[in-house]
Amino acid sequence: MQELIRRLLGEMGEDPAREGLLDTPARVEKAYRFLTSGYGADIDQVLNNALFTVDYNEMVIVKDVDFYSLCEHHLLPFFGKCHVAYIPSTKVIGLSKVPRVIDVFARRLQVQERLTNQIAETHLCMSMRGVEKQNSLAVTSAMVGAFRDNARTRMEFLELLKLRSAVPGVREGLSQGLACVGED
Repeated sequence: MQELIRRLLGEMGEDPAREGLLDTPARVEKAYRFLTSGYGADIDQVLNNALFTVDYNEMVIVKDVDFYSLCEHHLLPFFGKCHVAYIPSTKVIGLSKVPRVIDVFARRLQVQERLTNQIAETHLCMSMRGVEKQNSLAVTSAMVGAFRDNARTRMEFLELLKLRSAVPGVREGLSQGLACVGED
């Protein structure tokens, strides 16, 4: 990869042997390996048996999970916030695992719609808004299970997202269910 970066610098009209660019290929490789580390991630290892049997069937929400990704079309960054909700039937997932699952898929070359579906296919349901350009929003969603079949459950989730600052001192984003929404 470093040789490709050196060639790219040359094609851009730069001198890859210039002092300020000598270590650039190594830095770029390290950055891209990190930004695309989701390809090598194993969801089972990320979850690390963090599924717990509980007698609980109310909506669980994890809100305002920052995500950063690279657009597959130009390798430029896009980012936003993701909100995840699910309704457990017999098991709940450790809350710290939700952002990790989001990161696995965000750390791949992406389009927002695929990112949404990949999280949904991991038994999440997601709607995200990320920055495309200044003063514009993009929204994608994938509703599954009760969020697709039950308008009341879907509306409850969306209304709970509006409670961002309504309850001082309460950490936002923890309730019950599984769906995901991002906003910038």
